[in-house]
Amino acid sequence: MTSDNRADEAYLWIWLPNESQPVVAGRLALQRDGRLIFNYGQSYLARKSAIAIYEPELPLQAGEIPLRENMQLPSCIRDASPDAWGRRVIINRTLGLKGRDAASIELDELTYLLESGSDRIGALDFQHSATKYVARERQNATLDELMKSAERVEQGVPLSPELDLALQHGTSLGGARPKALIINDNKKYIAKFSASNDLYNVVKAEFVAMRLASIVGLNVAPVKLTKALGKDVLLIERFDRIAVEGGWTRRALVSALTMLELDETEARYASYEELATLIRHRFSEPIQTLEELFGRIVFNILSGNTDDHARNHAAFWDGKALTLTPAYDICPQGRTGGEATQAMLITGQKKFSQLAVCLEAAPQFLLEEERARAIINSQLEKIRGQWEKVCCEADLSEVDRAYLWGRQFLNPFALEGWA
Repeated sequence: MTSDNRADEAYLWIWLPNESQPVVAGRLALQRDGRLIFNYGQSYLARKSAIAIYEPELPLQAGEIPLRENMQLPSCIRDASPDAWGRRVIINRTLGLKGRDAASIELDELTYLLESGSDRIGALDFQHSATKYVARERQNATLDELMKSAERVEQGVPLSPELDLALQHGTSLGGARPKALIINDNKKYIAKFSASNDLYNVVKAEFVAMRLASIVGLNVAPVKLTKALGKDVLLIERFDRIAVEGGWTRRALVSALTMLELDETEARYASYEELATLIRHRFSEPIQTLEELFGRIVFNILSGNTDDHARNHAAFWDGKALTLTPAYDICPQGRTGGEATQAMLITGQKKFSQLAVCLEAAPQFLLEEERARAIINSQLEKIRGQWEKVCCEADLSEVDRAYLWGRQFLNPFALEGWA
């Protein structure tokens, strides 16, 4: 341990492809300069089934693997660290801070890795021990518990700690949208909750966007809506878990930020153009993947999702090749004016949220102009044609429909120069 009682190392455990139990892969060690360096264990390197956590960043080799100069820890490991909500939960649990008191607090990455739940995204987990794996299960709530939450609270029956925090204390933690993990009928879900300070129904807006994305033909994580304690809840089916006899297998994945070899501080340089180049060389089914990614950029623009940063794109990693995951976190963002930009560069230094920019970028996705126009026009037609039906499916209020249509969805700025 370091002098301030923080951990100075963690052992990385991994679920290998098609396995339901993890094995220890190596050690993450804190250096004097505050950076975290990884090296594989000899026992892992000796396994015939061993895969690199992510190649080229952490290739299978003995000894400490150096970091890029500006990196604090390997990006593929940072992918497994908790998101903004998870970090707020850990700060609250370890320091007892909420809201504004927690807003300026940041803990070290080892603490986030070792204190977060074991059912994290992807196929990695982190332990104090190299020999004994002990899951830190923040017990997943069942769908039945979620649905009957109000009844349980009235009867004085406690909710699971995670569900209680998300449902009853989410707003007080501040700064991040409350989430919880749900399990039902051999499926796992991420549950996102509405907040009392939402200007519009963000949960239902994301549902509408995800459903429309599926309708226009994109590969999207399945979603459904429910209610709990009077709050709307969006359930997103997890695509990194597969139920098997006696447990679950976990699918390894990495973010686009990792694939582009960028640090958090360099996210503004992330480029769809460079991601397209990487897809051509390292992905399975590159032609289909390029068209899918092009379609996602178009839909993000048409739905007002400007939060398409490089950690909101990911690929499965099987040790040999990359495969694009289903789309997730397609959520229309709050917007006041007309002009908008995407979080990632689309072509060159251009990132304006406009179909004309997409068309200019089409050759990078190996698309002829005719095919690119067909993709765009098809999305426009289906969004216009299915808008009311999907809004009814979500029971979206007329006020929210009026707020979203023409502002987030099909904003005139997106259509400028399009014919």
